[in-house]
Amino acid sequence: MSQALKIIFAGTPDFAAQHLAALINSHHQVVAVYCPPDKRAGRGKKLTACATKELALAHNIIVEQPINFKDAADQDKLASYNADIMVVVAYGLLLPVIILEAPRLGCVNVHGSILPKWRGAAPIQRSLEAGDTKTGVTIMQMDKGLDTGDMIAKASCEITQQDTSATLYEKLAELGPTALLETLELMAEDKHSVEIQDDSLSTYAAKLDKNEAEINWQLSAEVLHRKIRAYIPWPVAQFTFTDEKQTAHRIRIWQASFTNDKHNKPPGTIMSANKNGITVATASGAICLESLQLPGKKALPVRDILNGKAQWFAENNNINGFIPNNLDEK
Repeated sequence: MSQALKIIFAGTPDFAAQHLAALINSHHQVVAVYCPPDKRAGRGKKLTACATKELALAHNIIVEQPINFKDAADQDKLASYNADIMVVVAYGLLLPVIILEAPRLGCVNVHGSILPKWRGAAPIQRSLEAGDTKTGVTIMQMDKGLDTGDMIAKASCEITQQDTSATLYEKLAELGPTALLETLELMAEDKHSVEIQDDSLSTYAAKLDKNEAEINWQLSAEVLHRKIRAYIPWPVAQFTFTDEKQTAHRIRIWQASFTNDKHNKPPGTIMSANKNGITVATASGAICLESLQLPGKKALPVRDILNGKAQWFAENNNINGFIPNNLDEK
């Protein structure tokens, strides 16, 4: 076993908290945890702590929540911990050079892709959307660029046709902590090596926008299927159906499958609807909608939705996604 390292941890969501938990349970010492300021959430808009903060407080670890690191006092505070290394996982803040160089071994990041592919904020979602068959995590030495640092370790996994961003997230949350601990063992003994990223092979994973979620039936069934899986659990792919009263309902898609079978139906046309799903024509092939969420309701299998809304999804109806001014968001 290597020498114990004094670690500053920086991260925000549950994905980060799972890495923090691994560090807490290791022989290393987490001297402080950094996360963004609490945000208001829920119907009551109460200030809510992120998963990383809650875990840190449960283990009596000091929590720091600077807005950024522009203030010299925040920079000095971090340096005062005299950490050997800073571990960053889905923190959400860009770190200035003075912070990157403060710990003895610098800062390392656990990134949710096999770099240099999918640098940026949404690597898990973009890999699914692009139809990648493999992804993983990369442990890298951070520099002033966006996910451009030298790579220390990688761990990979397959992407299946059943994976969503939620399931892939869990796969990487299992890979990441193990790869991180192995990397720290090597770094503690100065036995690690690095690989410089080839910038010519890089791709950018832009942050998701909720406007991307609206289904465009003019795309192929295969592309739409990838988008549906990529947007679970947020922002969730959706289409808009206008009923006989000209009220529009935004309907979310939680599960679907696709076929490349040829047809002559206009995109957005319902080809069939039964207990197995609602089959909708696309520009190439068809999507079978298997689990949907009506406005104000929970997600249900299509067979249950058809019990009350069969008239909405009758064969040859069109659900092209027109959004009138009276959109019902209930």
